[in-house]
Amino acid sequence: MMTRKYFGTDGVRGPVGQFPITPEFAMRLGYAAGTIMANSGTKQVIIGKDPRISGYMLESAMEAGFSAAGVGVQLTGPLPTPAIAYLAHTFRADAGVVISASHNPYHDNGIKFFSQSGTKLTDADELAIEAQLDEEMGCVESDKLGKVRRIDDAAGRYIEFCKASFNKDSSLAGMHIVLDCANGATYHIAPNVFRELGAELTVIAAQPNGTNINHKCGATSMGALVAKVKETGADMGIAFDGDGDRVMMVNSAGEVIDGDQILYIIARHFKLANQLDGGVVGTLMANLGFELALKELDIPFVRSKVGDRYVVEQLLQHGWDLGGENSGHILSLRHHTTGDGIIAALQVLNALQARGETIEQALADLTMLPQVLVNVRFSGKTQPLEDASVQAVVAEVEQEMAGRGRVLLRKSGTEPLIRVMVEAEPSFDVQGLAQRIADQVQIVDQQA
Repeated sequence: MMTRKYFGTDGVRGPVGQFPITPEFAMRLGYAAGTIMANSGTKQVIIGKDPRISGYMLESAMEAGFSAAGVGVQLTGPLPTPAIAYLAHTFRADAGVVISASHNPYHDNGIKFFSQSGTKLTDADELAIEAQLDEEMGCVESDKLGKVRRIDDAAGRYIEFCKASFNKDSSLAGMHIVLDCANGATYHIAPNVFRELGAELTVIAAQPNGTNINHKCGATSMGALVAKVKETGADMGIAFDGDGDRVMMVNSAGEVIDGDQILYIIARHFKLANQLDGGVVGTLMANLGFELALKELDIPFVRSKVGDRYVVEQLLQHGWDLGGENSGHILSLRHHTTGDGIIAALQVLNALQARGETIEQALADLTMLPQVLVNVRFSGKTQPLEDASVQAVVAEVEQEMAGRGRVLLRKSGTEPLIRVMVEAEPSFDVQGLAQRIADQVQIVDQQA
């Protein structure tokens, strides 16, 4: 497989105004993708975005590129990423395009694609688009230009789609939930979904202004949600990230419930209800305690590379339908083709209601091992993971843990970061061990 130049693990992403997140590149990307799509299919794409301020600029540029290639564009305005995957499928569009940098701060943005079936593009598809990007940009004849229109009922369609994943004989009446919408794409969707299902809501971070997305809120910054759950005495809290494809939760005591725990609650319910198709897919980052708890339930478990696209690959390979990441990307292929934070949260609520349990009771048999993740920003001029001194420190740490823990180092696919993860039994200082490796990574990069 050739190396992709622009696409990372989740589309093209980076700081706004720096290549490739520029108006010119967005237009060329739209033209390149449109040129390939114009050879067959409906010659229609759907473009959605999160509320960050740069989305308007990039959306307009991509419109121009697709139109020049002879492909029509249907705009949804701000909508969660999984909504675009759903709409691309239901509208039979050639592709769905999402302008979002997910959990990143507002000064970043990105562009990712979904196929007509609602799945993310394959590596081969992205390589084909990149090859077309190297060709000169042109323009079809005027009478063949793509037209642009807005889908007026896009939000309503997706709200009903989400609600349909919840048990039709159940209601959330009597349940007090705090929602944290990350000032992102779920701000006008999630409150309607949960309110229409009967929940009493307290909603925070649902007033996007273009620059406050993910700022001290959402699934990557849980402090505000924890505080609000404790303050209001709510039954639970639910946090989405900026584009709504991941979810984290908080129990009534204000304790954070991560993606592994969310996945465990859903998998356990499916297993006990004889509804689990096969096993569960996690990633290299999945907690060892999670894996062991699934084993106790006799649920097969495999690990994929980090990234929900690789979780999907493993699910399809095994013929299973449930998987995810500890960061909160949860995939239930019986409900959707891609990770969906709202639907994942509803599946947890389904499980709790069906079993008459609280979150704490549902997690009683799951003991998570201490796991620390340290992010090290690096220049990109070095290859820290291949450096002998870094490898030596990793070997020292692994020797100290003597098989009672594990180390994982990897490059982020969306940011210039080295992620250092150490997981071990409680007797070890996992924070100190992870920091020791992170410090050596930093030293190597500074010496470059």
